Amino acid sequence: MTEVIMPKMGDGMEEGTLLEWLKKDGEKVASGEVIGNIQTDKATLELESPGSGTLTGLLIGAGETVPVGKPIAAILGDGEKLPEGWGGSNGKAAPQKQAKVAKEEKAVPEAAAVKVEKPAEVAAVAAPAQKADAGRAKASPLAKRLAAEKGVELTALSGSGPGGRIVAEDVKSAVVAGPKAAPVSSVVATGEDRKVPLNNLRRIMAQRTAESKQTAPHFYVSVEVDVEKIEALREFFKEEESGKVSINDFVVKACALALLQMPEVNATYQGDHVIQYGAVHVGVAVAVDDGLLVPVIKNAHAMSLRQIADASRSLVEKARAGKLHPDEMSGSTFSISNMGMLDVDNFSAIINQPNAAIVAISTAKRRVVPVNDEEVEIRMVMNVTGSFDHRVVDGAIGARFMNVVRDYLQNPTRLLN
Repeated sequence: MTEVIMPKMGDGMEEGTLLEWLKKDGEKVASGEVIGNIQTDKATLELESPGSGTLTGLLIGAGETVPVGKPIAAILGDGEKLPEGWGGSNGKAAPQKQAKVAKEEKAVPEAAAVKVEKPAEVAAVAAPAQKADAGRAKASPLAKRLAAEKGVELTALSGSGPGGRIVAEDVKSAVVAGPKAAPVSSVVATGEDRKVPLNNLRRIMAQRTAESKQTAPHFYVSVEVDVEKIEALREFFKEEESGKVSINDFVVKACALALLQMPEVNATYQGDHVIQYGAVHVGVAVAVDDGLLVPVIKNAHAMSLRQIADASRSLVEKARAGKLHPDEMSGSTFSISNMGMLDVDNFSAIINQPNAAIVAISTAKRRVVPVNDEEVEIRMVMNVTGSFDHRVVDGAIGARFMNVVRDYLQNPTRLLN
């Protein structure tokens, strides 16, 4: 018999939450095959089978959290059986109880289930397939990935998983059935307050951002950056078919070089001393359905602009697909938060500790800019705001750093080496 345990995926992981089993009790599995999805405090990850045989003895169900190293199931070889009493105290629910609960959940009409799980979302529930929260469908990472590949709109599906969660089988069924006309709905206020439980990612994000604001004395420096030359270079890259390069890629490169030039910003507070890092690892904030992830571009100072673009694109795709490994979200020495795609004029970001600084990128827009005492031009400009930990970075140093970053961005050919 081989035990399936909650794996340790990263140094800081202490517990994990099962999102769903992708294999059923009694199904044959192969070593290395993905049998479920788990969520840590940082990401959603695939649970691989540690051996080949028959999956059985499922000790936890979707939504349950257990410590790292705790058995959650077993894999039996030919002729093997579960030992007497195995797993009796390892999980919150015995397999028989889980099966009964799952059966009862499935028997509840979906309209009633929506009322129980989300009493205030709603509105004129006219059909089981109608989703109350059209903007954020509750779906497993595998279902999201499959829906994106097949062009299926998740908000039009009815989930058959626990609590109405959309699973991969729901997406596959929709592909077989073909497209349907979107239901007509009338969303109205119910007048009822809604209690929304925090998932692990949201809970950890709330804890860490609160700690950052409470422990690190933030100060902010904003500069206006002319990005006309960057836009011209981006068009050049498109014409050369050398791959898309975003404004954010230029910002990553500019910040990496500025941090090499000013190592006092590429640092962290350690109580009785400050550590200045010997390399630049840039965290890039990515919004996902359940909260915010910060994958890290390692050794950004040593990468070309094209390499940064490729690395950033890969990390963002993995973040949105729930495929990031914890190692890809650790070790940042500096961070960037970009809301340029959301049409904002300016904003300030919370420092991603233990970093000493983060920059916030607003939307690049056409504006009237004076070029001398008598003339003006219409230029593409954007605001960039740096947030600094005053325990590490003095005001004058923060201001100098932002000016160095602006100088690189307004002379982007210096970023092409």
